[in-house]
Amino acid sequence: MAARPRTLPAALAPVLVGTALGIQGGEFDVFAFLAALLGALFIQVGTNLSNDYSDARRGADTEDRLGPVRVTAGGLVPPKQVLIATAVSFGLAVVCGIDLIVVAGWVLLLIGAASIVAGILYTGGPRPYGYEGLGELFVFLFFGVVAVTGSYYVQIQHLTWQAFVASVPVGLIAAAILIVNNVRDIDTDRRASKRTLAVRMGRERTRVFYAVVLAAAYVALIPLAFGLSAWVLLPLLSIPLALRLVAIVRTRTDGPSLNGALARTGLLQLVFCLLLSAGILLS
Repeated sequence: MAARPRTLPAALAPVLVGTALGIQGGEFDVFAFLAALLGALFIQVGTNLSNDYSDARRGADTEDRLGPVRVTAGGLVPPKQVLIATAVSFGLAVVCGIDLIVVAGWVLLLIGAASIVAGILYTGGPRPYGYEGLGELFVFLFFGVVAVTGSYYVQIQHLTWQAFVASVPVGLIAAAILIVNNVRDIDTDRRASKRTLAVRMGRERTRVFYAVVLAAAYVALIPLAFGLSAWVLLPLLSIPLALRLVAIVRTRTDGPSLNGALARTGLLQLVFCLLLSAGILLS
């Protein structure tokens, strides 16, 4: 429950896109791919565990929240055990990163360290950025730009503008996952003084923002198509799923509907990135 499997596509998807770009560029190191994939997953799990612990300490996860029960706040797991699990998850991510550092050098050490620190400081530390409305920005950067370009770098050992452009739609949909989460929790977050972007903007404007972010992800494919080929427009096939999600987020306020929208936004990101990866390989 604390690992939140529904959020894991946000870690998996960008690695697929970055690796596909590497293959399209003529390089593929299967061990580097597996290390990047597992490292990203362990960082995501560690971030979720850290978030579970920190939100409970700050009183953000109360009994009246609409989302799933959090194991620390719900008393299902002692806080010390959640902290140990957090350390183990990040430790396993470091182990995965050793191979990447050997292959790609100190740059991957910096990327891994920054990703772990960002995961901890999302809701931990003296000034958690998730409580200041910066969560979506950091998700865009680390689950989009950093994850895609980093996964590409471990294959090629240099960066191209296509890698940065490809990271934009990936990061936008990852941010949309957090937007749904924060729309769902807007009332309890407000009472806990957790000033997420949704709390700052209000429910109605955040719903519009969710739709704009998803639309921007599809528009961002256009410059990549000019750089590679029209095959990278394959993710447009997922638009019907995106439209259904926009309708749910726009009209529903109940927990089950928004929990479902959260999970399906994660699914949308995975489908989008699988199609994008296929389009890149066909280019």
